[in-house]
Amino acid sequence: MATSLGARGIDPSLMDPSAAPCQDFFQYANGGWLRRNPIPADQGTWGSFNELKERNRVILREILEEAAAAGAAPGSLRQKVGDFYASGMDTAAIERAGLGPLKPALARIARIRDGRGLAAALARARLEGGGPGFSFGVGQDDRQSTAYIAQFAQGGICLPDRDCYTATDPKSRAIREEYLAHATRMFGLLGEGPRLARAHAGIVLELETRLARASMTRVERRDPVAVYHRMTVAELAETAPGFDWGAWFRTLGLEAQASDRVLVRQPAFFREFAAMARELPLAQWRTYLRWQAVTAAAPALGPAFERESFAFFGTTLNGVQQMPERWKRVQDAADQALGEALGRLYVERTFSPEARTRALDLVARVRGALAERLRSLDWMGGATKAAALDKLARLTVKIGYPERWRDYSGLEVTRASYAENLRRASAFELRRDLAKLGRPIDRGEWGMTPPTVNAYYDPQMNEIVFPAGILQPPFFDPAADDAVNYGAIGMVIGHELTHGFDDQGRQYDAEGNLRDWWTAGDSAAFTERTGLVVKQFDALEALPGLPVNGRLTLGENIADLGGLKIAFAAFRKSLEGRPRPADIDGFGPEQRFFLGYAQAWRFHAREEAARMRALVDPHSPPRLRVNAPLANLPEFVQAFGCGAGCPMNNPADARPVIW
Repeated sequence: MATSLGARGIDPSLMDPSAAPCQDFFQYANGGWLRRNPIPADQGTWGSFNELKERNRVILREILEEAAAAGAAPGSLRQKVGDFYASGMDTAAIERAGLGPLKPALARIARIRDGRGLAAALARARLEGGGPGFSFGVGQDDRQSTAYIAQFAQGGICLPDRDCYTATDPKSRAIREEYLAHATRMFGLLGEGPRLARAHAGIVLELETRLARASMTRVERRDPVAVYHRMTVAELAETAPGFDWGAWFRTLGLEAQASDRVLVRQPAFFREFAAMARELPLAQWRTYLRWQAVTAAAPALGPAFERESFAFFGTTLNGVQQMPERWKRVQDAADQALGEALGRLYVERTFSPEARTRALDLVARVRGALAERLRSLDWMGGATKAAALDKLARLTVKIGYPERWRDYSGLEVTRASYAENLRRASAFELRRDLAKLGRPIDRGEWGMTPPTVNAYYDPQMNEIVFPAGILQPPFFDPAADDAVNYGAIGMVIGHELTHGFDDQGRQYDAEGNLRDWWTAGDSAAFTERTGLVVKQFDALEALPGLPVNGRLTLGENIADLGGLKIAFAAFRKSLEGRPRPADIDGFGPEQRFFLGYAQAWRFHAREEAARMRALVDPHSPPRLRVNAPLANLPEFVQAFGCGAGCPMNNPADARPVIW
């Protein structure tokens, strides 16, 4: 008799039996869920990632509330986490403080009288959690992965993308008008009259538009060679003259020498930024800095500021109808400020050694399948294959949580002021970042916190990282059907492994250095195949009349296609020497693999959120992430008997074959 796994595998109740799997597999796998799961009022999107995040929230809330209630030892993780949460939940104290936490920053901005003062104010704002002018941080040198280097990149705008300022379509123009109105209201909350507030909002929009016009597009920035410009500090000053770089460095506590090396991602942007620093009246810069300060501080300034900020960034941009509850907002801030402290407490409750071992086993099996695929490729030559196999063999795997936890002993956290806790946490993190300069690379560092429902590949570390937060149903369940696990988390593992060989990742070698290790012929063959992926997705729509950007989403689309192919091969390999698994709920093991994949990506979005994601997200919409790659896979076509001409069966000559 067939056995129903329910929540331990495929859930038939999520499906839409009226839909044909060979017409629209996403609808077939998820139509029942879509009907019964409207997007909550406090969300712009809703899907499996959101559901899992909300389940994690319940655990994190218990941890935070227990830590806030207990008399934890001073300086302990529980004290810091608990006091941070208590300060964020003390809405009476936050409202009493009003603009008080922001007044020192506003006073410093008002005192700017020259270029040196402007540079110092921009640097000081970065220490306090803002990001005016441009982006800055410390990271690995792309061409010397054993060294940290200071890195400068375009930034300084508050809308999600440079195209929000430059596009001429009606939706973009309407967003700019709403942004202008929002900025006007925020200046009004700072105490300005309507006419002055409107004038200052106009200055902000004009200044940010100029920064945006000087910025590279997201597609242009996907080329790692195009954003690699290593130069000395003296050359930075020559590239971007007129801005007081010395004052900027000194304010951050960096005594930069003229010969010190930095990375400048977009030199043209910094030429324009420096020209603006020279040309624009200081009064305009003071207005812009006030705007940046109040925008960054809004979550800690009381209900009026927080509501206004949410009304624009939440509702206007993403269609979210209701602000998330206070505890959720503070919890998110705690994850950002004390992520590994909170994550350590989370892991103690949720992630067993057995789950870690099972996940590592799955990674090993999927990695083995990728190695087999690399060896058998008919379009890649021997020299490139050998280098690719070496890169795969040397790839590091991180599962669940860091081996060495981050030290928060230098961060002061009290219950006295939520705004001060946020400010100190921001300064602590930036100084921790700056302290890396001149030190060996920390290969144990994580870029996500343990409760995060996500995973990533880092080309400079040549590693894949899976936080404990995603290693739960529907992505991973040690007790569930193997077919479902391979289709869900197995595909995600394959996806991240494939990122090491997508159009960006393939440009980094086994040691994480940006270096061309491909033969010219193999590069041309790869580009020809990925061009077909671009063509396919350019022909698809995120919404009616809104096309997918095939070049922006290329890396993720390559990884989806490769991840499915590799995970399915690993699943088939796992069945060797074993009796064929029985059908469950009428589905064979191959069908359960593909249903496990599709159900893990159940998702829908409000129109506003879908439009914004189409502009800024390098991932295609989940419906297309399911249907498009599956239609390219003969394994799927065979599993569901999709005949020629079906939407879920692309003609053989139209299928991109890469890995």
